[in-house]
Amino acid sequence: MKHILVSIGLALTLASTASYAQTALSASAPAVTAAPGSVEAPAQIRAAVEAWLQGRYKVDGVRKTPMPGLWEVQIGMDLIYVDDKAQFGFVEGQLVEFKTNRNLTQERTEELSAVPFKDLPLSLAIKQVNGKGTRKLAVFEDPNCGYCRTLRRDLISLPDVTLYTFTLPILSADSKSKVAQAWCAADRSKAWNDMMISGKVPDNKGTCDTPIEKLGELARKLRVTATPTMFFANGKRQTGGVSAERLKKLLEDNSKES
Repeated sequence: MKHILVSIGLALTLASTASYAQTALSASAPAVTAAPGSVEAPAQIRAAVEAWLQGRYKVDGVRKTPMPGLWEVQIGMDLIYVDDKAQFGFVEGQLVEFKTNRNLTQERTEELSAVPFKDLPLSLAIKQVNGKGTRKLAVFEDPNCGYCRTLRRDLISLPDVTLYTFTLPILSADSKSKVAQAWCAADRSKAWNDMMISGKVPDNKGTCDTPIEKLGELARKLRVTATPTMFFANGKRQTGGVSAERLKKLLEDNSKES
């Protein structure tokens, strides 16, 4: 059942669903008011956690742990740990706030992994300007990344943004050759967009000079290990694909340079 707790701990707390989850859970999650050692505490903790689970799963057991104020909650054969007011829980090593579905561990990790935009070597990126291009966004993509292809459609439709694409061939054997062919195209931006959106690989041998090795070094330096990975003007890092609506919100919220 490990995958169930992963889906609870991560999918429910992803920013792409947070606005919906906040509305639903704020109204439905009961507050735990019983004293920590009272008979009612386990029942109220069970109710609070099941409200957070939104009916997906049932709690099979609640019991005290040796640590004061910490309760063990059993879901099938998996365990999460909850404070005595059922406000916070440890799910798959992630600290989650139940009421808002905020993944506090993820938020703190993102703070630690932020990169000043001015420190990015933009000369190694394929540049595309939409509109006036006053906002900035950098993204690491692999040509064989399905999530990148979905994201690319939304990226190129963003208004008033300068998009810097760091082409990172890490997923498949032919990723490197495809990246090279994009760099060797007369119009790199168009070639990359065509390849990502329609699968059209540029018609060249990819034998020109490319920054592929330097891009690999950059990824290692920034600890970029997955695609897509985005960096916003204020340094915020976003790993993984997001919905079009969430992408617009992220860009709005993080366009002021730090």
